[in-house]
Amino acid sequence: VTTFRMSEDFGSVLDKQVIGPTTENLIKSDFPVQSFKPKVQVGFQGLPGQCPRKIEVERRRRLYLTFDIAQLLASKGIDSNQLMPRHHDPDNMPTIEEKKDPVFPIYLPLKIFDNDEYDCRTPEEWILLGLEPGSPDRKPVPGKALLPTDDVLGHEDPKNQKLIYEWTDVGVLDYDKETELYLVHKTAKSGLVRDEEGRLILNGGITSEG
Repeated sequence: VTTFRMSEDFGSVLDKQVIGPTTENLIKSDFPVQSFKPKVQVGFQGLPGQCPRKIEVERRRRLYLTFDIAQLLASKGIDSNQLMPRHHDPDNMPTIEEKKDPVFPIYLPLKIFDNDEYDCRTPEEWILLGLEPGSPDRKPVPGKALLPTDDVLGHEDPKNQKLIYEWTDVGVLDYDKETELYLVHKTAKSGLVRDEEGRLILNGGITSEG
């Protein structure tokens, strides 16, 4: 029987076997898979010829991943760093002759212009995206937040004129219904949401010790 005789140079045979790229997601993430899925108004069972729900969800997911809020604002001529109100400095007030922009600095917070009438999910629904079937722990939810690059000075004085604000990838940990504010944590360079000891932040950061 010669069919099962192996070549002496078996390594060269393996090198010639070219296999296409894997479809497995090799990117390590602390976010649940369902937290990236968009909300669609499509029935779970459709008629023949209609777009299935899973395909519509995947199409919108890929479409939304191509959007960048910083680029979208920049295309409209909006500087994200100027969206945050700063302390008033009367000694360095620009004159009308120096610049065409308004003389008065920005002093109204973004919360005044916030409108949630067209949001596809409530804040509670966004937070619940961190739950996985069969697990009691609630993982962070991916998001973008306008945060200062200097964390220390940003916590001490968020309206300091020296601060530079940029859109940052964050993990949304919790939501306060009374203040209508989200608790977020900056993601690491690897895209993970970890504490100082390298542990995944679960359930809004509340540990068993409180």
